[in-house]
Amino acid sequence: MSELTHLDESGAARMVDVSGKDVSVRTALATGRVLLSPEAVAVLRAGDVPKGDAVGVARIAGIQGAKRTPELIPLCHPIAVHGVKVDVGVEDYGVLISARVKTADRTGVEMEALTAVTVAALAMVDMIKAVDPAAVITDVRVEEKTGGKTGVWTRP
Repeated sequence: MSELTHLDESGAARMVDVSGKDVSVRTALATGRVLLSPEAVAVLRAGDVPKGDAVGVARIAGIQGAKRTPELIPLCHPIAVHGVKVDVGVEDYGVLISARVKTADRTGVEMEALTAVTVAALAMVDMIKAVDPAAVITDVRVEEKTGGKTGVWTRP
């Protein structure tokens, strides 16, 4: 079990000590989709969502989610989040969400990027559920990360 960094000698979960790691600039890009009915897509494109600006609310929710990640993910380190950019685009199938998060710290921001996308998607569902109660959040994933000991990783 010693090969698994988040388990101690007895197999119990623990928070990894990152104090010995070098501070470096690190980024992560995550994406996800919200699948919607054609009616919901039309309402979004027309700006006629009953609750208001669904795209704007989702974008701000994603930024808030990135900043609150350590409160939601038990073994995630609280780090300085230096930048968050959340894009919410209306597509023919629904909504594409992307989040790029940046820090200069001892551990990466993949969880912050994933949380940003997921919280933005949840906000979108909340905003559009009166029009499309069958909305589906799907395909949330890390697309790339930079920095740290492993350097650049891009989804193949």
